[in-house]
Amino acid sequence: MGQSNIGVPPFSADYRAAGILLHVSSLPSRYGIGDLGPQAVEWVKRLAHAGQSCWQVLPLGPTGYGNSPYQPLSSFATNTLLVSPDWLVEDGLVQPGDTEHEAFAKAEVDYGAVVPFKTRLLDKAWENFKRGAGADLARGFEQFCRDQDHWLADYALFVALKAKFGGGHYLDWPTEFIRREAGAMLRARRELADQISRESFAQFLVFRQAKQLKVRAHRRGVTLLGDVPFFVSDDSSDVWAHPELFLLDENLRPQFVAGVPPDYFSATGQLWGNPVYNWDALRASNYSWWIDRIRAVLVHVDAVRLDHFRGFSAAWYVPAGSATAVNGTWEPGPGEDFWRVAHKELRKLPFIAEDLGYITPDVYALRDEFHLPGMRVLQFAFDGHPDNPHLPENYNANTVAYTGTHDNATTRGWFEALNAEQQDKVWLQLRRCGARSSEASRAMMEAVWSSTAGVSIAPLQDLLDLGDEARMNVPGHPDGNWRWRCTEDMLHDAAFEWLGDLTGEVKRSKPSRVRETEVVAAASRGPERSRAQT
Repeated sequence: MGQSNIGVPPFSADYRAAGILLHVSSLPSRYGIGDLGPQAVEWVKRLAHAGQSCWQVLPLGPTGYGNSPYQPLSSFATNTLLVSPDWLVEDGLVQPGDTEHEAFAKAEVDYGAVVPFKTRLLDKAWENFKRGAGADLARGFEQFCRDQDHWLADYALFVALKAKFGGGHYLDWPTEFIRREAGAMLRARRELADQISRESFAQFLVFRQAKQLKVRAHRRGVTLLGDVPFFVSDDSSDVWAHPELFLLDENLRPQFVAGVPPDYFSATGQLWGNPVYNWDALRASNYSWWIDRIRAVLVHVDAVRLDHFRGFSAAWYVPAGSATAVNGTWEPGPGEDFWRVAHKELRKLPFIAEDLGYITPDVYALRDEFHLPGMRVLQFAFDGHPDNPHLPENYNANTVAYTGTHDNATTRGWFEALNAEQQDKVWLQLRRCGARSSEASRAMMEAVWSSTAGVSIAPLQDLLDLGDEARMNVPGHPDGNWRWRCTEDMLHDAAFEWLGDLTGEVKRSKPSRVRETEVVAAASRGPERSRAQT
């Protein structure tokens, strides 16, 4: 397809682009959760009209514990809660009446209501498909199952078994299923054949819709920026199907779990609980699972933010069973060896390194050796030190700069939590002395947009000047996160007109659009498998 619309890193001094961070689930929708259909297309149009080059989303995997997109049930599957009911109707798989429902909450995702609604809708689509509805999709579904068999067969069985055993953690299943004994697997595939096919069909549908959205975004000159969690969930098909790739004990339980030591967000660190990798086993397979994982994400997006990039250099290992993340140790990751293989296999590295938190020189060296742009967050800039890397005057072109991220308070919420002296320091640094707190979000956006960073991004909440009620996630607090949604009436024209004016003034308006024929051809191709995959 050629170069993506936000450019292929490293970003040069004359490259300037801008975008908005908003997860798909946060889009307006009458179905209780944002989805990949018409509202997402309208969102892309709105971004393009405001001169934006990029739409950044959070990980798109199927969410498990706490509804966190950073704890997906699979590194390869896509979250079927994001399927568009409207596009299911267009495909003839359900009738308009099937999408009727009681009113959902408008300003948040009520997962307790959304999950059963989407489940019933996909069940209906599957039953109708078996009876001949959407017959023109049959060949595509068969091809999808063949192309994705290296992960889909295990994932669909994992989901079917999880339902069979009441939705609990897979380590609570009968031992023969935990250990994937051959006889048990054969019986399960026979007994659960319809459920397995139904889940495979649901993945086909959501992949198909994601591809349609990507094509339409490209037609508008908008690039999709995705996200890859560094670790995987302990309750995932990844660990169940490939226990040899993780440091597990004789009972297939993690020996260590991932986290980070005490930092800006938490005095006791963050105990994520993810199993850690067996890098020796991954290295022996030429990192094929990891490379295929990246390829799977790049089917849906054009470039990827690598969450917890520092884990490629070293990660914080906490003994399993610890109450906090305080007593961990730094253990080496694969380092430059992985990135040499990734460059050979992928041919280009369309990645952004999330290099926030406790970062040591070796992490920066690894990032810079492969010319990966790093991240800067303006909310972290105001400690009084002139060499603070988050100050705009210290950015370089190969940087993606943010007002805040999904883990931060909204800029208005952050600013209003500062005391008067701290607020004065922020205004002094921004050269806006005497301004009101209601001006903080736009002042911060102006500073990021005016900087030398190759790409500037703000969460939608900052563009709309929303407070703490709109925060997406509070790190270290497992409950109540990932629910925020915007409503249609929040997306008023005045905010996007201001955004378009700012973007034009600082010369960040979106580059020329990719030729539509190239986009359609690229989007029609499925993900390539790693040559090292067995």
